[in-house]
Amino acid sequence: MMRKPFQGVWNIVRFNRQFYIVALTILLFVLFIIPYLPGNLKVLSLVVSCLAASGIAISLAVSHYIYDYSDLYKMNWLPHSSPNKILNVHSGFDETSLIIQQKFPNAELKIADFYDAKKHTEVSIKRAREIYPPHPETASVKTDALPFNAKTFDVIIVCLAAHEIRNDKERITFFKELQRIAEPSAKIYITEHLRDFKNFMAYSIGFFHFHSRATWFKTFHQSGFQMIEEKKTTPFITTFILERNGNSL
Repeated sequence: MMRKPFQGVWNIVRFNRQFYIVALTILLFVLFIIPYLPGNLKVLSLVVSCLAASGIAISLAVSHYIYDYSDLYKMNWLPHSSPNKILNVHSGFDETSLIIQQKFPNAELKIADFYDAKKHTEVSIKRAREIYPPHPETASVKTDALPFNAKTFDVIIVCLAAHEIRNDKERITFFKELQRIAEPSAKIYITEHLRDFKNFMAYSIGFFHFHSRATWFKTFHQSGFQMIEEKKTTPFITTFILERNGNSL
């Protein structure tokens, strides 16, 4: 699937346009009133405005690098040999199913969307769903009851989606469901931003929307998985490769 230049960063602006409209309006207002402010306040307002504008510019530049320039959507962390049955799980915005179909044309691909408007209240996801309708074969699922038989899939992919499950208990339950439907030798690929220093430098307080590495490890352990490999697509994106813990049933 060919991606247009700047498609990734443009999607971010469109999906979060309310934030950028408010930020731009505030910046323009401050710049307009700066000449009328007293000396010290004028300097402070100018510095704060410059820092705010720089923060937005940096986050968009990093997003352009990740979503338009890097190898993220080549999904090179996936196996080289074709799996038999693949499950691709997303949270309302699916950019990967067509890529996976092209990568593994002989595999049976199932697509699941756990987006729940009552639980997952991000306006950006709702807007993304309006702009990009889901794949016609997508199954709408619940995080605590995936509609698949036990030990069905030899590859499960959750790309930039699992962090939308904000509640720890719900997230662990979801991963227990992934563990249930995974074959004993299955590989599970979890791709995410992390709540770490690099993502803080890129997204400032926006990094709180991500989970920490420790939180992911707790989730994996409590749901019956063990991590066998950790790969970096960029300094900002991590893929955890999991398998069922040897003690799991």
